[in-house]
Amino acid sequence: MTEITADLVLKAYAYGVFPMAKSRNEEDIFWVQPKLRGVIPLDAFHVPKSLRKVLRRGHFEVTIDQDFVGVMEGCAEAGEGRPDTWINDRIVGLFNDLHAAGFAHSVETWENGKLVGGLYGLAMGSAFFGESMFCRATDASKVALCHLVGVMKYGDFTLLDTQFITDHLARFGAVEITQKDYLAQLGAALTRQGRFEGPLNQRELEAALFSQRSTQIS
Repeated sequence: MTEITADLVLKAYAYGVFPMAKSRNEEDIFWVQPKLRGVIPLDAFHVPKSLRKVLRRGHFEVTIDQDFVGVMEGCAEAGEGRPDTWINDRIVGLFNDLHAAGFAHSVETWENGKLVGGLYGLAMGSAFFGESMFCRATDASKVALCHLVGVMKYGDFTLLDTQFITDHLARFGAVEITQKDYLAQLGAALTRQGRFEGPLNQRELEAALFSQRSTQIS
């Protein structure tokens, strides 16, 4: 059996394949390549009015890659409406290795010095593969997602892969595309190099999210 390493994971993502586990306590992982893929077109990112107010108040402190382990732990833990997750110890170990190698990144939201939300994923070329997010305070993960999109726009990314689509992600403009269309977008994204740098200040974030006509606000 082929050993699953961080390098093998990178090669799999380049072909549109990603790893998952059946549950948090499952030892094994398996490969997934959905026939329909969830993506968020960056120019159509949708920011509800209520969330726009939250962003402008600056209630949460947002950081990049300051607590990758903490974000992974938050994403892997059970929560309200989520009794189990697909992130097991092997997934955690692989992504910690990818983070150390500079490929995996996290966006953290903090409230009064405590980590209350965030997300993590993998950056390759100008594609970002969003893996999971978590929330311990109202709007914390939503704010992290907005900052992710801002960072991606500033860094010349072209593809935000959400793997699957949920009602929550659909509110932000996520859509399903065919495997063929996804692989075409992925191939194009891997020919370019994005820059995952941040966090953005308030002016930069608003410019990224609200200054373009294609960004929808309602």
